[in-house]
Amino acid sequence: MNGYLKTLAVAAAFAAAAPALAQSARIGGDVIAATPTSLTIRHASGETVAIDAPASVPVQAFKNMTLADVKPGSFVGVGAKIGPDGVQRAVQVVIFPESARGTGEGHRGWNMGPDSTMTNANVDAVVGARDGRNLKLSYKGGTQEIVVPPEARILTFVPATRADVKVGRKAVVNADQKGDRYVATRITVEKGGVVPPM
Repeated sequence: MNGYLKTLAVAAAFAAAAPALAQSARIGGDVIAATPTSLTIRHASGETVAIDAPASVPVQAFKNMTLADVKPGSFVGVGAKIGPDGVQRAVQVVIFPESARGTGEGHRGWNMGPDSTMTNANVDAVVGARDGRNLKLSYKGGTQEIVVPPEARILTFVPATRADVKVGRKAVVNADQKGDRYVATRITVEKGGVVPPM
C-alpha cells in the first residue's frame, strides 16, 4: 500500500465502520475525475487512486469554527502532536454534533506519525495556558489534557452532497480495500473554501 494510504482502524476521528475482513484506508488529495459511481484522487506525491463510489456513499464537509465554540460539554475529536516536553498540542479540533456524541470515543495513536495522538472525548473544561488554551477531556476509561495553540484548526461538520464532489476540489475518502480495489464508505469534500484535513 502506498505511504499515503494510511490504515485507519478507529484512529480517524470521523471514520466509518468497515465490514469484517475489509482493510480500511484514508485517501486524500485532489479530485481529478468524478462520475456518479467512481472517483479518482491524486495525492500530492502525484500518485493517483481510482475508487468505486456508489451514489449512496455519504458525503460531508467542514466549516471553520473558533476555540470559543469549544465549550464544556462539547464532544470533540482532537488530533495532537506530542512535543519534546511531553505536552500534547492540538493540530486540529473537530467539534462533533450532539447526534454523533461517542463516535470513536477514547485515546489512541493517530495517523500523523508515532508522536501523534487522537482523543475523542467530552470537554470537561477549557482553561488558559501559556501558549493557547488547555482542553481537559474525559472519556470512558481515562482523561487527557491537551493544549490548543492559536494555529490549530477548529472545525465542525456540515452537510454536503455528491454535487459538491467536483474535479479540482480536495477530498478525503474513507474506503474499504478489497484486493486491489477501493470502495468508498464516506467522502469528505472541500466546500466553501474549507479543505478537509488530509
